[in-house]
Amino acid sequence: MKIILLFVFILTACGLFLLLSGFLRLPTLRSGRAMVRAGKKEKKLQKVLDTFYMDGAVYLGKYIGMNVYKKNRMQNVLNAAGFKMSPETYMAYAYLKAGSVFLLILPALYFFPLLAIFLVLLGVMIYYKETGKAEEVLKEKREQIEGELYRFVSTISQELKNSRDVLSMLEHYKGNAGEDFRRELDIVCADMRSGSYEAALTRFEARMNSPQLSDVVRGLIGVLRGDDGAMYFQMLTHDFKQAELQRLKAKAAKIPPKIRVFSFAMLLCFLATYFAIIGYEIIKSMGTLF
Repeated sequence: MKIILLFVFILTACGLFLLLSGFLRLPTLRSGRAMVRAGKKEKKLQKVLDTFYMDGAVYLGKYIGMNVYKKNRMQNVLNAAGFKMSPETYMAYAYLKAGSVFLLILPALYFFPLLAIFLVLLGVMIYYKETGKAEEVLKEKREQIEGELYRFVSTISQELKNSRDVLSMLEHYKGNAGEDFRRELDIVCADMRSGSYEAALTRFEARMNSPQLSDVVRGLIGVLRGDDGAMYFQMLTHDFKQAELQRLKAKAAKIPPKIRVFSFAMLLCFLATYFAIIGYEIIKSMGTLF
């Protein structure tokens, strides 16, 4: 009987969803998949469920209100992380994904009440995961770019001896930059060609929100305004070198705990081999005695 009620509940929910989709004129499944691929950087085929979430998020996002500061800040984070969607749609997507889990609490209370507690925790975890996804992507991107800044400022320090063309310096470094840094430099160079150099660099600084990158942008703006800049970038090279060494030391410090596991496994193998040989010799000697 419970299985029949669960089956009826699922069919009723699907029917209501199809009726509401037609009434609210939600996009079709094919257009929803295109929106998901455009809204996320992943190239793999998105699940149908994610497409339904995106359809509902686009519609629900129109009714979500945000203050100007929070909206602008979230829009900068989404742009820097590569999420091509509005802040309202981003929050609505998180609400729908967590809300779909919370809806399962009603049948869970009837069939298996203990499962409802797990669903509540799961829904909260999904909400915080979805709302923090853009921040996590931006954090990884920022760390990768900051890892290249030492080499970047060293290159600028050398090129300042022969040229003061900031755009040319950025263009030359793109060939040696990493994927994320190259993509950002492409945006900056295109922005500099179409408008003010200082405004383009300032927008680049605002997108990444990195203290180290802010120091670099400050030096480049100083070069644009006529400052020498050579001594400044030499000092930055020294400071970034020390920061890079500290980062590598911190990264190396995380390796021994991982190695310790394999070392312990090797020790067990050596001990097993040692005791196997001893056991074999003992059995062999006992065989000769009897």
